[in-house]
Amino acid sequence: MAILLSGCVPAEQRSSGRVYPLPRHQPHDGLAVVTRPGGKGLHIWIETDTSRPGVCRPRWLPDAARLQGGNGPEPTSFGLAPRQEFFLAQERGPVRLALRRQAEGLCRERAPASVFVWEPPPRTAAQHRPPMLPLLEEPELLSDPRAIRRAEKRLLGLPLTPEDLEEPEESQPGGS
Repeated sequence: MAILLSGCVPAEQRSSGRVYPLPRHQPHDGLAVVTRPGGKGLHIWIETDTSRPGVCRPRWLPDAARLQGGNGPEPTSFGLAPRQEFFLAQERGPVRLALRRQAEGLCRERAPASVFVWEPPPRTAAQHRPPMLPLLEEPELLSDPRAIRRAEKRLLGLPLTPEDLEEPEESQPGGS
């Protein structure tokens, strides 16, 4: 019955269902998935996780860009598509297969000495586990404000004051 009904819908009002590589910055780092009529759909960005030595695996970003012109010679992407659309696209076998091929190719490019480990993309928001990244407040990630002030003054040709040259005191454990 569904086949008969879909045959009654004009081609320009149906999704072509195309799935093909669409690089962002380098080969294998993007995938176009046409999910809507008129060549609209998702531009899925593919990233790698090499945090474990000798292992490269995909890092899933469910915030895909909106694809436009996906059936034509010059597809473009912009903005963000709803996450739910990313998860719905994962229901299609050809999408998952293409994502695996692209992720494996990206790992070969970025970490050729590493072993590729496939982790399937999340199919629901509950399955998505964002990576744990270091906090920006960690002391080793912050620049010394005095060093920044000295550099600014040097660039502006301003004289340094004795306060600019003082080194910060080491903080004592226990708050003393």
